[in-house]
Amino acid sequence: MATRKSSIPQLTHLDADGRPAMVDVSAKAVTARSATAECRVKFPAAVAAQLRASGLRAGKGGIVETAVIAGTMAAKRTHELIPFCHALPLDGVRIAIDWHGERELRIECTARTTARTGVEMEALTGATVAALTVYDMSKALSHAIVLGPARLLGKRGGKRDFGREG
Repeated sequence: MATRKSSIPQLTHLDADGRPAMVDVSAKAVTARSATAECRVKFPAAVAAQLRASGLRAGKGGIVETAVIAGTMAAKRTHELIPFCHALPLDGVRIAIDWHGERELRIECTARTTARTGVEMEALTGATVAALTVYDMSKALSHAIVLGPARLLGKRGGKRDFGREG
């Protein structure tokens, strides 16, 4: 009797004995890959109004500019932050930050590589660290700033495409 492959997704970062393990990607083909993620930053109304009036500038400097730099740096160092992420040669990282409604910033990060594994974690790391940077630069105004949700919007390349084009 032939055995059927389970259609139930399995965790990939466990070895045969159930111990944590880095995925071996050596047999995978090198392909172009991209991923886009977002993270939201929600402000109390008075804080949002103050940030809009200042052009998103704080005592520490330009909030958007600093968040873009921090998110890009973080995406490049994802493998140092997440234990089983592979070190990837990133071909590009783009971070966009803009108002979404009156009280919320939307941060979007797209990461691209040509490699054996995807860049979802790099895109998520870039977006969330950019959001953390916005919080850090704005916290003098209020600690009631809320981060999230952070989510993957889409990925291309590899075994499965997901969501929207990046």
